[in-house]
Amino acid sequence: QVQLVESGGGLAQPGGSLRLSCTASGRAFSGRAMGWFRQAPGKERESVATISWSGGGTRYADSVKGRFTISRDNAKNTVYLQMNSLKPEDTAVYYCAAAGTAAVTSGRYDYWGQGTQVTVSS
Repeated sequence: QVQLVESGGGLAQPGGSLRLSCTASGRAFSGRAMGWFRQAPGKERESVATISWSGGGTRYADSVKGRFTISRDNAKNTVYLQMNSLKPEDTAVYYCAAAGTAAVTSGRYDYWGQGTQVTVSS
């Protein structure tokens, strides 16, 4: 069974940090780029960060550049999203997803996690 399971969401204060993790079954991870997406209430889902299979390529949304860092540990089938300097506008459900290619892409994502809530509020 193919699964992506996110964890690490929760409540953070503005300026604070959270680290999201996403652990995937082998078929949903091996050889694939991975991405983090988010969807806030009443808004469309947006790409936050993407990392290639090798980890050598990354891409970020302009709104999170310099604050968020995506990384992966292929030995653990896990991708991370380190979120620093959080803002209230970062509040959303965050999803990880496995792409159909090894390279960073804005194209097809084959597998999705169930999402984890991130709330930034004082």
